[in-house]
Amino acid sequence: MIIDRVYAHTATDDENETEWPWSVPCVTDLLTTGLRLTAPVTFLVGENGSGKSTLVEAIAEAFGLDPWGGSHDWKYASHRPKSPLGKRLKLNPTARGRRMMASWQSRKGFFLRAETALDALGREGLTPDEVSHGEGFLAAFRQKFHHPGLYVMDEPEAALSFTSCLELLGHIDHLTSSGGQVICATHSPLLTALPGAAIIEVGEHGLRTTTWPDLSLVDHWRRYLADPGAYLRHVLKE
Repeated sequence: MIIDRVYAHTATDDENETEWPWSVPCVTDLLTTGLRLTAPVTFLVGENGSGKSTLVEAIAEAFGLDPWGGSHDWKYASHRPKSPLGKRLKLNPTARGRRMMASWQSRKGFFLRAETALDALGREGLTPDEVSHGEGFLAAFRQKFHHPGLYVMDEPEAALSFTSCLELLGHIDHLTSSGGQVICATHSPLLTALPGAAIIEVGEHGLRTTTWPDLSLVDHWRRYLADPGAYLRHVLKE
């Protein structure tokens, strides 16, 4: 483990707690109690708009990774300013994490976000234009996910097939067995089934720890695969 807690300072005088992102329930939880990380892999799961992507981006920024995406070798290469939450977020490092975060040279990690992945991978020299979107993602996993470090991902399954998601799990397992830590926002029941991973459900309730069988997305996928018509009749015209 590299970090074991994420938290944020209270608002300054020029920040309105009723406005985004401070009004998002999961951010409110960060401001009041913080988020404890108890396993080398943590999945953040929730509906669109729940704030999970806001959280992982801010965690990447707090660690010093470019919010546009990329590795520790590209410190703010996009010149994009930190998000409001990223400016305030703090990471509590373990003893090993303190050694890693002591200098920029010793810091290792990668931020992979679905929206900007191809651009970030191009900056990393992975020539994603020569391969499919999914293959571009896998190129990052194969070439960049090796060093023990902090790896933050925002919906990496967006470009991946079923078998490619399984390959990603293999890379995650390799990372954590060699001392890495992964924090991933996802909608994937396949990824969240990783044994030993901590799962945090993000929603109107804020942040709460749950298990894979109790996830709403797992329940919905089971029901849909068993009887697609039970869902489709609500969204398709007769």
